[in-house]
Amino acid sequence: MPTEKLTFTGHAGDTLAARLDLPNGPHLATALFAHCFTCSKDITAARRIAARLAAMGVAVLRFDFTGLGHSEGEFENTNFTSNVQDLHAACAALEQKGMAPSLLIGHSLGGAAVIKAAPEMPTIKAVVTIGAPFDPGHVTHNFADAIPEIVDLGVAEVNLGGRPFRIGKSFVDDVSEVALSSSLAKLGAALLVLHAPRDATVGIENASDIFLAAKHPKSFVTLDDADHLVTRPADAEYAADVIAAWSKRYLDLAPPAKPADVPEGIMRVTEADPNGFLQDVQSGPHHALADEPAKYGGTNKGLTPYGFVSAGLGACTSMTIRMYARRKGWPLDGVSVDIAHAKEHAQDAADPGAKVDHFDRTIRLTGDLSEEQRARLLEIADKCPVHKTLERSSTVRTVLA
Repeated sequence: MPTEKLTFTGHAGDTLAARLDLPNGPHLATALFAHCFTCSKDITAARRIAARLAAMGVAVLRFDFTGLGHSEGEFENTNFTSNVQDLHAACAALEQKGMAPSLLIGHSLGGAAVIKAAPEMPTIKAVVTIGAPFDPGHVTHNFADAIPEIVDLGVAEVNLGGRPFRIGKSFVDDVSEVALSSSLAKLGAALLVLHAPRDATVGIENASDIFLAAKHPKSFVTLDDADHLVTRPADAEYAADVIAAWSKRYLDLAPPAKPADVPEGIMRVTEADPNGFLQDVQSGPHHALADEPAKYGGTNKGLTPYGFVSAGLGACTSMTIRMYARRKGWPLDGVSVDIAHAKEHAQDAADPGAKVDHFDRTIRLTGDLSEEQRARLLEIADKCPVHKTLERSSTVRTVLA
């Protein structure tokens, strides 16, 4: 996916670093992502969710809050309210680019922040929280031992996730006073709550409290045994797929009309996992995954490339049979097609070592059909356009974009 680095001014005048992940095709909507407490815009969950949404036409802005990642400012001078203000600044930056967000996604404390910010963002149609606390003050349990020092001295250095951070008294005071109940009651947008029952950092009861306090439309989906940071790629991919499927219901993702000279549009395949073979396959509003079996180095999350070829042959065969039976008015109740693919040595090839692709196709027809009708439909199967394409030679022209 194309990625644009940009900056904007945060709540205190500091320059905040952001990354705008853009669709390869038409831009249909924009999402704004808020990361977890002391994290950055580049965590696994944020990257995978952004990639998945970009594949379906949704641009995603993810940025580092003041004092974190590549953003300027002092983290010890920030608090929950300033994070919400940074979100509003990010929204304004998108509006200036003509890309006002309609989807907010927040992870952990970022989830609480998007709930707080959403009612004041009129363009927001949908909000997603991932492992978010109902009580933002819950985050202070991560450095409970240091709170007396923070209160006495105004600031203290704490270790979070193996890294040192300076936490100021203003953060502790501010986050302890935040209540999300009123924000959830006036959210004015659809809500999706994602949470792992075994989340040891933010307990599952937080998801229940958020869900119950919100008005419909609202949805809850479990992340099963994912950890709080959703660090495993498989968990991040699952969260991304759920968000992508759910958000279609609430965002206006109708693509622009396709050019007249490209009636079938463009099939775009984008690498999703550089460490394996997982691919995002996008055709207009339709999405699928391509992969290889685990024994060949893949993760087995989608059809193999030859699986897609076989699927095309099977689908086209079934459609062709149905179209003919419908035109004839024959009592065909159903069609199913089994495809098996293999490479076999060509006995008559000029090169004795050459192989050809071999497809075994088994067709099942149900309905009160005569033997003559069944025989005719078997003949019609060979008229399938994909069948004809596979039987004759094809050319593939390749250029660099």
